[in-house]
Formats: sequence, C-alpha cells, structure tokens
Amino acid sequence: MSVRFSDRIRSMNESPIRKLVPIAAAAKAKGKKVYHLNIGQPDITTPPSFLQSIRDFSQDVIAYATSPGDPKLIDAIIEYYKGYDMHFESDEVLITNGGSEALMFAMMALCDPGDEVLVPEPFYANYNAFSRCINVNVVPITTKAEEGFHLPSEAEIESRITPKTRAIVLSNPGNPTGVIYSREEMDMLSRIVRKHDMSIVADEVYREFVYDGLKYTSFGNLPEIADRVIIVDSVSKRYSACGARIGSLASKNKDFSKQVLKLCQGRLCVPTLEQVGATALYGTPTSYLDEVNEEYQKRRNTLYKALKEMPGVICEEPKGAFYVVIKMPVDDAEKFAVWMLEHFDVNNETTMIAPAEGFYSTPGLGRNEARLAYVLKDEDLAKAMDILKAGLEAYPGRVESAIPAM
Repeated sequence: MSVRFSDRIRSMNESPIRKLVPIAAAAKAKGKKVYHLNIGQPDITTPPSFLQSIRDFSQDVIAYATSPGDPKLIDAIIEYYKGYDMHFESDEVLITNGGSEALMFAMMALCDPGDEVLVPEPFYANYNAFSRCINVNVVPITTKAEEGFHLPSEAEIESRITPKTRAIVLSNPGNPTGVIYSREEMDMLSRIVRKHDMSIVADEVYREFVYDGLKYTSFGNLPEIADRVIIVDSVSKRYSACGARIGSLASKNKDFSKQVLKLCQGRLCVPTLEQVGATALYGTPTSYLDEVNEEYQKRRNTLYKALKEMPGVICEEPKGAFYVVIKMPVDDAEKFAVWMLEHFDVNNETTMIAPAEGFYSTPGLGRNEARLAYVLKDEDLAKAMDILKAGLEAYPGRVESAIPAM
C-alpha cells in the first residue's frame, strides 16, 4: 500500500549538517578516523553541576512540569539576563524543548500560513525546516563571504518586504557565518521593523562566543523595540549541554508570551529532570564562560590561519560563535565532502565538512562553500586543517579559484 505524503513534508530538505553522517559512519567502519568539522557539537566538558543536581533530585513521582517551565529555571534565566542589562519578569520567559522549539513557536505565533520572514543568508539550515513545517516562507537577505557576511543596505533589505512580511529572523552571533552585527546594523533593523510594523526574532544562543574584545549588544538592549523583540536562547552551546534540549523564549511583549503559552500547554511540558539540570547550569561561575571563550578564540585563530594559507580559499575572520563559511576552489562542495569521506585520507584520517548550499534559500548559492565548526581541541583542529588542505589540492574537481557568488 502506498502512502500519500503532504506537500509540506515533500518540500523539506534533508539536513545539510546530518545527511552525510551515514557516509562518515561507513568510512569509520572501514577503520578511517574522521575529524568532524561538520556539526556544532562542542567537546568542552559540561559543568558537573548538571548531572549532580539530577542525582540530588528526589521525588517519588516524576510528574509533569508546568507548561511555562519550572519556576526555578525561569528565575535562574531572569538572573542571568540581568548580567546583560536585560530585565524580564516571570511571565515574560517560557521554557522550550531546545532553541529549535523556541524558534518554531515564535514563527507560529507571528505568522499565518503563506506569511513571510526575512532571514539573512546563509542561515542555520533548520530555519528552513521550521518554517516549512508551518507553511511560512523564508525570504533571503543575501550576504557575502567577501564582505564578512554583514548586512546589505537598508534599501536592499526594505526591497524584500511585502504585505506578508511579519518578522526578521536572525542569529547573532551568526550561525553558520560567525558574524557579529554592528550597532549600526542593529539600529538599521530597528528602524525597519518599526517602519513596517514587524518583529525581530533574535537567535542569541552564542551570546558568550564573541572574540577580539568586541562588545556584544543584544537586541534586547534596544529599548525602542522592546515590545518587538523575541529572544531565542538555549543551554546547548553556552554550557556544552546540547543533549539536554533546554531552550527558552524571552520577550517584553507580554501578549506574545500569553499567546505562545497556548502552544506550551498543547505540548504539555518540557522534561522535568533536564530543567533541574539546566537550573544548576545557570549558576555556573562566569569564569567557566571566560575560559571557554578563550579556548574557542584560540581554536578560531588556528583555523583561520590555516585557511588563509590554502590557495584558492576565500573567507573572512569570524568574530563570534564557533563557525566559519568558506568558499573553496571546487566544482561542488557536497561532492567534495563525499569524496573526502570515501576516497581521501592522510595516514587513514580524513576531515568531514558541512556543504553550505543547504544554508541558503536562493537557488545556486553556496554550491562551492562549506561551513566549518571549530569544535575540536587545537591539535586535532590543526590536523583536520592539514588534511583539508591536502584534500583540496588532490580533489579531481578542483578549479582555479573559488567561484564568485551568483
């Protein structure tokens, strides 16, 4: 018997981050070591308070948590935000199943089917998945590697706005690009959303990963759009707790929180034990975050230095998160990634990258680009870069230089 699938599910693409995993698994099964630069899974140790708090938890019945989230976790997040001069009340923060659910809930609350959100591309590939699940259209704002993936002009962004545009969705610091938006860029977006009666969904899960002494400003620090900003957050990267799946939504717009609470009630609650662990994580000393920042900046330096020494590779130095998007002198980044896993090695070791075409919405863009996640310890990262350089030199589909953006 055949099953009729919805247009919604058929329109979704496989994850560009995960779809090559079976090929990597096959390479490993043959004894090849794979350096994973394809996924943002930190190797930093999760603070021990997470598991300890769960071990110390004592309750005869693991009951449903409240739909908005554990009040203790909400209070811990409110205290955390005070350190960034953002002041929320308990009914302005909702706990979600990871930042992923937070993003989807935000778009569901703001958009009807057929509505649009503007997103700077390249963007976190799952923005496409989340939006297509609810029949919302992503309208790309194209940014370029040669310009450090900074935003285009105000006029260009406004030219993408239609009567169906409801919000601008963006990550800051940027995934996959590592861009940090300047205060001038943020002020420009502030003007745009006020002029066109829109919202900003600010994915700020990499807030602590800002380098070179740059000052980070949250969209939550712009008072003139306080009621238009929805902050998406997560413990995944900040505390190296990706598997905990604890995220949050924060907004000074109380009506927004009231509406999203309906969605929270519909899915009942977020897991109780993970909320206990996450509450403990928010009590982690800032020294932990300082050390993590220092470690990632060191890794960024190792990766960027190696990339700049690779003939034909184009990239600008990333200033935040732990990613960079590079243009490579290859005919097709996905073919290259597969070739590296199946046919290339140095001393039986190879490097896995994430082809970047899936991080774009505009057809044809990103075909010769890749996202690299510098989440390995420094010596492994250096090896991975040496292997990537050798692979680019040996690849049968190599071209003279990185093809300019279309």
